[in-house]
Amino acid sequence: MTSFDSSPTLTAWRALLAVAVVFVMLATTGWTAVRHQRSDEPRDIALTSWARGRIAGHALPDVDAPPRRLATFFASLTAAQRTALADTYPLVVGNLNGAPVTLRYHANRRALKQARTVEQERMHDARLSPEGRDDAFRRMQRFESMLAHGRHFLAFDPSGRGHAAEVFGDLDRAQRVSLVVPGVDTNLMTLERSGAKTNAAPVGMAKSLYAAERTASPATRTAVIAWADYTAPAGIGMDAVLGNLAERGAVRLRALVGALPGTSKVSLFCHSYGSVLCGVAAHELPSRVTDIAVAGSPGMRVQNAAQLHTTADVWAMRDRDDWIEDVPNMEVGGLGHGADPVDRGFGARVASAGDARGHSGYFEPGTESLSNFAAIGVGAYGSVTCASADSACREGISGA
Repeated sequence: MTSFDSSPTLTAWRALLAVAVVFVMLATTGWTAVRHQRSDEPRDIALTSWARGRIAGHALPDVDAPPRRLATFFASLTAAQRTALADTYPLVVGNLNGAPVTLRYHANRRALKQARTVEQERMHDARLSPEGRDDAFRRMQRFESMLAHGRHFLAFDPSGRGHAAEVFGDLDRAQRVSLVVPGVDTNLMTLERSGAKTNAAPVGMAKSLYAAERTASPATRTAVIAWADYTAPAGIGMDAVLGNLAERGAVRLRALVGALPGTSKVSLFCHSYGSVLCGVAAHELPSRVTDIAVAGSPGMRVQNAAQLHTTADVWAMRDRDDWIEDVPNMEVGGLGHGADPVDRGFGARVASAGDARGHSGYFEPGTESLSNFAAIGVGAYGSVTCASADSACREGISGA
């Protein structure tokens, strides 16, 4: 729900939920078609090649091995061997939890250059329709932008609608790490925007948060990740009402957090459908995750914060004209995402969204919502402004 600034009507949402009930009934009785996964995507081809690869006479490790084991593997190699693997298998190494951060940056830059070349060729492929060549041109422009000097990607996959995760700051040395988890319509083509909506896209959100955190606590070494590395719902359709994509994304989120370098404390900032994903992931996140903050949330697939089974502090905010307020907070047979996190009975720490506007306005520079996020991200809890007149949202937090 990242890219939607206007409100779907309440009637439309109820109609969608009704259709969803029918869909689930058909699915459970076996009347829906099975969607087969393609095996000719770039990353699938790269994984097949990796599985057959060898270095110094030894087979390469399983990509699903625990990050610690993979880290040990890379530590056993020479610098030249590590670089050779990144250059030969960039789409594997660049997305491999356990590989050194800087090596992943190197691999993903190489993968981006290869992806750009592919799209440059497609732009002039007479076998494609004009629309296909236009699509290739737009993708080439996106990859060109991502290759700009000084950008660092912890994940990149051009397959399908694409995944990516960009890092701001020094991830290896950070004392505090923040992850921005965006919502509906997140993909490579919506990773960033220009113009007035810059801060409504994942990269813009993360850049705004990084700048605000550095202002809030200049002495704190921070890093922020724009985490667009999951398959998000496309538009407000069936996938946005169900939790299937959130469950799959939660697996990827937990894997990344578990592989982050160092001992930094981690905060999650989850917007819209991203808060559904964070709710699903919460119970298996490592203890280094100290805060889960949601904004514009349709629910976290629980009825109260205690059901998240997390040691992290759970924060919530919603501005006064966010259309998400009109979405029915319900969960029936897997449809809907549960209780409203800003309701008093949910049990979250409700922070003020202040002067934020609309569903996508929480990360706008100068807003109280962004200032509150930054304070949470650097652990300056005493600076958080609560939604109510008292300081109830800060009670019981060390440092508040």
